[in-house]
Amino acid sequence: MAGMKITKMFFDTKKVISATDRATRRVFSKFGAFVRRGARSSIRKRKAVSAPGKPPSSHVGLLKKLIYFGYDTDKQTVVIGPTPLGGKAEVPALLEYGGRKVVMGRRGRKQRKRQVATYSPRPFMGPAFEKEKPKLPAMWADSIK
Repeated sequence: MAGMKITKMFFDTKKVISATDRATRRVFSKFGAFVRRGARSSIRKRKAVSAPGKPPSSHVGLLKKLIYFGYDTDKQTVVIGPTPLGGKAEVPALLEYGGRKVVMGRRGRKQRKRQVATYSPRPFMGPAFEKEKPKLPAMWADSIK
């Protein structure tokens, strides 16, 4: 037989897995940052109400500030989106997808009867994700080192 050592034909599995995990974290974190930036830039701060189908207007600027992303190491995924506004998780979802919500009508200081309010969708996360999604394969190129 040829004078070759067999140990040189195998690769270090732990190093490969470690490099892959590191690249995954780096790529997904970068992707999350790009989607967050796109979503934030689509929300304009103004007093007027946005048209249905367009990104929402932020009157105070709170929705824009509360969009975050985070990498989940256990599932190796990135979560991108707004945190609950004022403790109410349904507000960002109502803006993104639209829907109905029971609200209490008011007249002055007195509480009135319950009313059903219908919200038109004003997506801001979905379009930002779709805009950045084609760039994801290029981020993976030469990422594992």
